[in-house]
Amino acid sequence: MTFSTRPSIKATLARLFPPAWFNLSVIGLTAFLTVVDLFATQAILPALAEKYSATPAEMGAAVNASTIGMAISGLLVAFFNARIPRRLGIIVSLTLLSVPTALLAVADDLTTFTALRIAQGLCMSAAFTLTLAHLGERCTTSASPAAFAAYVTGNVASNLFGRMIAAGIADGAGVEANFYVFAALNLAGAVLVAATLSRAPVIPALMQPQRSSLDALRMHFGTRDLRVSFTIGFLILFAFIGAFSYVNFVLIDTPFSLPARLLGLVYLVFLLALLTTPFAGETARRWGAGPTITVALLGAALGLALTLSANLPLVLTGLALLGSGTFFAQAAATGFVTRAAASNKAAASGLYLAFYYLGGLTGAHLLGLIFTQYGWTGCVIAAAFALVLGAALGTSLSRERTISNANT
Repeated sequence: MTFSTRPSIKATLARLFPPAWFNLSVIGLTAFLTVVDLFATQAILPALAEKYSATPAEMGAAVNASTIGMAISGLLVAFFNARIPRRLGIIVSLTLLSVPTALLAVADDLTTFTALRIAQGLCMSAAFTLTLAHLGERCTTSASPAAFAAYVTGNVASNLFGRMIAAGIADGAGVEANFYVFAALNLAGAVLVAATLSRAPVIPALMQPQRSSLDALRMHFGTRDLRVSFTIGFLILFAFIGAFSYVNFVLIDTPFSLPARLLGLVYLVFLLALLTTPFAGETARRWGAGPTITVALLGAALGLALTLSANLPLVLTGLALLGSGTFFAQAAATGFVTRAAASNKAAASGLYLAFYYLGGLTGAHLLGLIFTQYGWTGCVIAAAFALVLGAALGTSLSRERTISNANT
């Protein structure tokens, strides 16, 4: 695989854990520490809205402004990827990420808060994209689905435990302490990568002639399967961020009236995604990424429909289906993109993530406006439409054994 440790540590760990299991666990933990800041702040959105005297839509846009930075960073990495050393780039990105994270604790106004969230997004996306590129360039075709599923599983864990940590710390020690803790987690991610990420060269079989940055971007946009994948990524995070941002306001209002200290426990719904996402790679390998994405997004849309109930167990079931369906689809789509790209895999991953996070930004803003104007019902209808559209697009993806760069 792609991760190794220093000889003395490696020898000890090899006796305790199977190498494949250990490698996949490190990949997942790296993902967790990379994006734990992204969604954790959503769990304290109502508290932040009160602190900054902002409306739900205003605070939702500020909290999710990180997706602006993530989209920009994804494009930058796509363009300059050939000049960026993977391992060093990841370490530097995670180290720099701790700076705006800590500064959020002392942000005086909503404008400063928003700017710092954008800065977080720039660093998170750079680390995320470079890690995907590292995996795509160093995993064999048979191993890559499991590696990408492990990475997205770490993303799922960040959604679950990150939100619970944020809610617990904010309730017990205040929102300021929350950001200091997450800054420490960012630094822990940099240390983990420095200790475990190998300097192994690209697998010879995966070496392809590298085009110039502009040629690579034109090639990727000219490939139908990649264009469809980028659109699916946009729609996945559009629905996910929009729904999970504003459901907080539904849960603290009547008829549920959940207290702030229990709001974080709601995110135990991500346990289902944590259990199912590791199987996305094998499912996509066996049945194809397209059918996997389609079924997963239809299941997520069904989950959204259940959140319209006034019964809390049904709402939580719906949120569990929404989370597991979107993450399952994301794992399949992420791996598909790197396999569909004939060359410049980092550029393809960067473009996918740019569209993915642009979808999150659009969802946070547009669904926030819909939520303010039409309530939760309007928000659910709009998000469900995006998921169904993504499912329909999934049916048009080529079976992976026929993927080629000429697929235009």
